[in-house]
Amino acid sequence: MIQDAFAMGPSAGGDGGDGPSFLISMAPFILMFLIMYLLLIRPQQKRQRDQQHMLDDLQNGDKVVTQGGIIGTISGLKADVVTVRVADNVKLEVQRSSISRVMSSKKGAKELKE
Repeated sequence: MIQDAFAMGPSAGGDGGDGPSFLISMAPFILMFLIMYLLLIRPQQKRQRDQQHMLDDLQNGDKVVTQGGIIGTISGLKADVVTVRVADNVKLEVQRSSISRVMSSKKGAKELKE
C-alpha cells in the first residue's frame, strides 16, 4: 500500500514546482499566438490604417469606387457624406466609409505633372 503512494508522488529529480515545466508546456501556445499575430492581426491593422488614411485624404475631383461598385468623381465632401457625380446631372450621396478605393486623385495627378 505504501508503494502505491510513492508511485503517485512527484517524479524523481523534480521538486513538484511549476517552474520550467510550466513555461515549456505554454511555449506552443505562445508560439501559436505570435504566429497568428504576425500573419493575421498585424496585416489587418495595417489595412485598416491605410483605408482610414485614404478616406481622410479624399478631395474634390478624385475618381473613386464605392463598395457597391459605383464609379464616380467626388463633387462634394462633408464630415461623413461624400457627393459622387456618376454622370451629367446625376449625383449620389454616399457615406464616406462606403468608398473602397481611389482610382485617380487630383493630388496624384499634380505630383505626376511636377
